[in-house]
Amino acid sequence: MPGVAAAGCRTLAAMRAILIERQGTPVASNVRFEPNHPDPVAAAGEVVVRTEAAALNHLDLWVGRGLPGIDIRYPAISGSDGAGLVESVGAGVDPAWIGRRVLLNAAVPIAEPSRPGIAPAPCDIRMIGEHGPGAMAERFVAPASNLLEIGDTDPVQAAAFGLTHLTAWRMMVTQSQLRSGMLVLVTGIGGGVALAALAIARHFGCETIVTSRHQWKLDRARELGASHAILDSGQDWSKDVRRITSRRGVDLCVDSIGKAVHGQCIRSLARGGTFATCGATTGPDATTDLTRIFWNQLRLVGSTMGDMAEFRQVASLLRSGAIRPVIDQVFAPAEGPSAYARLEAGEQFGKLVVDWRKTP
Repeated sequence: MPGVAAAGCRTLAAMRAILIERQGTPVASNVRFEPNHPDPVAAAGEVVVRTEAAALNHLDLWVGRGLPGIDIRYPAISGSDGAGLVESVGAGVDPAWIGRRVLLNAAVPIAEPSRPGIAPAPCDIRMIGEHGPGAMAERFVAPASNLLEIGDTDPVQAAAFGLTHLTAWRMMVTQSQLRSGMLVLVTGIGGGVALAALAIARHFGCETIVTSRHQWKLDRARELGASHAILDSGQDWSKDVRRITSRRGVDLCVDSIGKAVHGQCIRSLARGGTFATCGATTGPDATTDLTRIFWNQLRLVGSTMGDMAEFRQVASLLRSGAIRPVIDQVFAPAEGPSAYARLEAGEQFGKLVVDWRKTP
């Protein structure tokens, strides 16, 4: 019968997907591979992308744990990093998009009303893969305006590159005015944003210091070009930073760990230095040192995702070969629960990618 699949086959209107069935911890125990999930449909201004590769971020765990103020509907499809081929377009989208390989910028801007005489604030955003279905499926939907054509770029490399490098670029270049020759501290090396920050700092010719609780991750970071490495065994490692920099401190600290290391980060900054944060995996309620901040004229900047202009800037480094993402492991779609489990264990070094071109 047309439109109906034989036993063991997918229906014509269904796709493979990795579902987070319910909210809870551990997240991986609630993740299931589904071979027959309904296909998405593009609305006006949107396209349907046939996913070739999708990468995990820490955000995928928050989707499984639940986020305050966000109504996540389960079963949920997370995934804010995806690359693939445009399969169909919605109303108002040029059909010339069909067949193009694209990379997703999952941060969809929500414009706020302007105020006369006041510079516009950064746009609020809606995250594909957080506020709605994401790229951890055989097809995903996105506004055409949030897609970047990438030609013959390897989709696994592209998916591993997207969100983390955009986040690091905005933190470092847009928000912190990164310049060649700066001293840059990157905490928690091994995660996607931290490795992206290391790569961008090296691209700018900066001397770098990285920290980790694992010696093997520090060894890997040195292989990738980190100038100095500090093992975080619970000590005040800001003293090590001061020693390495001849007591001067660093110009920029890039952090996504939050509460557990905030004090060390502030104490590691040189006069006029900048602390840049894009996350707080160990908690948001850090204790800071206001006296040090005003006396040393420090800057504290927050940063989230990035716009399409920034996306084009940083993606050009991937397409030119100037920067390559670090990939920890590539999974088949049916291995989705194992990918989430590895992310949740926190032992990865680099990105975890699902290659949707693989079949069971």
